[in-house]
Amino acid sequence: MNQRPYKIPESVLVVIHTAEREVLLIERADKAGFWQSVTGSKDTPEEALSVTARREVREETGIAVTEAGIESNAVPAANLRDWQLSNIYEIYPVWRHRYAPGVTKNTEHVFGLLVPRDIVVTLAPREHTRYQWLPYREAADRCFSPSNAEAILQLPRYMQG
Repeated sequence: MNQRPYKIPESVLVVIHTAEREVLLIERADKAGFWQSVTGSKDTPEEALSVTARREVREETGIAVTEAGIESNAVPAANLRDWQLSNIYEIYPVWRHRYAPGVTKNTEHVFGLLVPRDIVVTLAPREHTRYQWLPYREAADRCFSPSNAEAILQLPRYMQG
């Protein structure tokens, strides 16, 4: 019997970047060599996507997104932007057991988060082992997920608006 509730097949992808278009990538602890942006599923169906994005950024990197941005290691909430971009993708078979039986697709909502280059990154060791800052094109090339790579390549467009 499943002890934990099934994951909700709706998630966020947060492209954390600097004004110079450097992108933060983090390596998965459960899959060495799998580099990605911050990702995570909603905790409840009612959870707002922006709340999911803030929670996942804090859990995975230690960076706080707050209203005032004055907390230690924080950036203002205005720096978190919903790109109004969604991807529907097939959930990798290795991770399908986390979802209800029959669930094979996930809807991912893309956000961007502008941070200073010297912000402190503190990884959640059970989720990620290393991080790196890369120019956005190199970061896209390093991602294992095609939707993550495509989102990163959109960075210049979303920084304009």
